[in-house]
Amino acid sequence: MNRYSRLRLFGPIGEAGLKRLRESAVLIVGVGALGGYLAELLTRSGVGRIRIVDRDYVDWSNLQRQQLFTEQDARDVTPKAVAAARRLRAVNGEVQIEPVVADVTPDNVRCLLGGVDVVLDATDNFETRYLLNDAACEAGVP
Repeated sequence: MNRYSRLRLFGPIGEAGLKRLRESAVLIVGVGALGGYLAELLTRSGVGRIRIVDRDYVDWSNLQRQQLFTEQDARDVTPKAVAAARRLRAVNGEVQIEPVVADVTPDNVRCLLGGVDVVLDATDNFETRYLLNDAACEAGVP
């Protein structure tokens, strides 16, 4: 557990906080610049499970601002959720990473929210933000 020694020493987190992190599940919608950064921080902090939802594929134009992706991901036109999951597993193999390559729609939003403790919206369009917010409020998921 040396990986988390600094978090353990930080009073507001401590051992109890580490346990809560390990038992937590997070949904991140959008894994571009903002979502990728959030996903990496959560992975490094030892959150138990992260579900990443993104419908997009890695493009060369992503590489200058989205740190989870490589030139090989762009060459292979890898789905962002899949490429991000591969990178995050390499950062911390203790965290369960669940990539979902899909749009968030009225048909799947409730399923995507299932079993998570918190939702992080890193999308780039208002329609998805409103849909996600409405479903999260309905489900009581912050």
